[in-house]
Amino acid sequence: MRLPQPLRACIFCLVPLFALGQQIPALQPKPASIIGSVVDVQHGAISSATVLLDGPTPADHFTITADDEGFFAFRNLRPAIPYRLSVTAKDFAAWTSPAIVLKPGQELDLGDIKLNLAVVQTTVTAMSTKEIATQEVHIEEKQRILGVFPNFYVAYAPNPAPLTAKLKFELALKTSIDPVNILGTAAFAGFNQAGDTPDYHEGAKGYAQRFGAAYTDGFTDIMIGGAILPSILHQDPRYFYQGTGTFGSRVRHAAVFAVMCKGDNGRWQFNYSSVGGDLASGALSNLYYPPSNRGPGIAFSNALLSAAGRVVGNLGQEFVFRKLTPSSNKQP
Repeated sequence: MRLPQPLRACIFCLVPLFALGQQIPALQPKPASIIGSVVDVQHGAISSATVLLDGPTPADHFTITADDEGFFAFRNLRPAIPYRLSVTAKDFAAWTSPAIVLKPGQELDLGDIKLNLAVVQTTVTAMSTKEIATQEVHIEEKQRILGVFPNFYVAYAPNPAPLTAKLKFELALKTSIDPVNILGTAAFAGFNQAGDTPDYHEGAKGYAQRFGAAYTDGFTDIMIGGAILPSILHQDPRYFYQGTGTFGSRVRHAAVFAVMCKGDNGRWQFNYSSVGGDLASGALSNLYYPPSNRGPGIAFSNALLSAAGRVVGNLGQEFVFRKLTPSSNKQP
């Protein structure tokens, strides 16, 4: 089929133009650039800052390190697309720019990018009075003179937290069942056996009676005077170590603590707990002591001896025992 002459002429005219179009490359937009400097608030250069430029595709993602003058430059960037610049440096808060869209051939100078010092956040965990008291008691339960003999009923902390009833019973029970205290009771029963007091039998039966009486005396005294009455009367059964001041003031402190104590409210009170525990324990001893060793006179005399023993023990706490109690160094 033959094409008409006019149509053939048009086709011949288009062929050179098509060939020419194949030879002329598509015009590409000129690349752009971003430059800037990283400084602190005093305009001092921040070297080795990390500068990240993030575009819409992985190919538009760049990371460089600022030089010693804090300067950085990103070259050959595609224009007309959104970029976001981020700057990080050690000990400084991070900085991030808003979206940046570059024009063809543009060199965008961001100038000085100022980084603020990082804010150090400190988390303070508040502890309740009960939690503080529990921690203090757990420390006190590890206090042993020469690392052996229990020294649980002394608070070396300057302002110990008041004990809950549960902690008072825990401390009393731990003291009562401590193996060293039980061995001490056994030795004390042996001395009583040698002295033929109280008036029990001789031999193994008498020793068992004396051991049982001595242990029961101590158990009832510590449970009544160290747990039951302190819980009811809201008194602290521990000795509060003074440790400072003149020799005379420390002696007075130790002596006064034999008949006085601190209440759970922190105020000085008559020590109804310890004195009451001594009297109650002495009264209960009439249930198991021989008839010749019973009576109110013996109970009162034993209470006086216990009070005197507390004075001696408190003086030991004030001047001697802390030095011999290694774990006390963990307290102020």
